[in-house]
Amino acid sequence: MQCYIYRSSIKEGLYVYLADEDGLETLPQPVMKQLGTPEFSMTLELHPDKALGQEDVCVVLKNLKSQGFHIQMPRDVEHQLEAIARKATLNRQ
Repeated sequence: MQCYIYRSSIKEGLYVYLADEDGLETLPQPVMKQLGTPEFSMTLELHPDKALGQEDVCVVLKNLKSQGFHIQMPRDVEHQLEAIARKATLNRQ
């Protein structure tokens, strides 16, 4: 299955995989808000036996077939939130 990948212009590490080249129009508004101005990244041919760097290809394919898109969130969000919380705590002391 061919998919079209866009990255967020405002949220580092946020990507949207689309089943349809013109699929941006069908994304839910909250997703579009997080994308900002979507930046085309690449076209990719997905197969169940093809490995992806950060995503399970079978989950991506399932989401593309069922809803027309898949969202890849940044992997280190928890670490970023912990660092922000530690910094805030230190600033209060």
